[in-house]
Amino acid sequence: MSLGALAAYGFLLGWSVAWPPGPINAEMIRRGLAAGFRPAAAVGLGACSGDALWAILVMLGIGWVIGPATRGVLAVVSTALLLVLAGFFLVAAWRAWRARDPGPIAPMGAAATRRGYLLGLGMALTSPWNLAFWLAVMGRPQSLDAGIPGALTVAAAVILGAGTWVLVLCEVVVRLRLRLAGRLWRITADSVTGILMLGFAAQQLWLLLG
Repeated sequence: MSLGALAAYGFLLGWSVAWPPGPINAEMIRRGLAAGFRPAAAVGLGACSGDALWAILVMLGIGWVIGPATRGVLAVVSTALLLVLAGFFLVAAWRAWRARDPGPIAPMGAAATRRGYLLGLGMALTSPWNLAFWLAVMGRPQSLDAGIPGALTVAAAVILGAGTWVLVLCEVVVRLRLRLAGRLWRITADSVTGILMLGFAAQQLWLLLG
């Protein structure tokens, strides 16, 4: 395959793996509804950075020598992170429900945006499924046959595809946010996200034990 064909292949692959429901998408939607475009996009772009780091490590050969024990540790850390996030969101929803007037949502500044970026980065780096994905991508004939330039092209295109999805999703969520407001919506957003995080944690735990 030519580099152009590899780029198109990688972009479509990145888009296809980014859009299905997952904890990162759930957190982007919650932040987008709560605070707008930048805080939401920060989470997704942090996750893209984590994917880029995994891609580099796999190309350097480190990913190929990481054993089952290390992947198990990553799975445990990832599951624990999802449980912590679930607890945080559910407690926030409970407090908003108990409050008579929780007041307007405080805008997220640069520090909160940085925390969102680091959260997305941490979620991507601790996911053993991300490592498995990059091992599979770099091991495909399309990547191997073109050598290092081909592998770099595919990796960059995958991340570009995922990043494009991040921007599209955040823009759609922000447009939806302009139509929604109120205490009930805040409670719903936090509680639904918390439940989703619990579900994702249970799924990872099931796969880990299985």
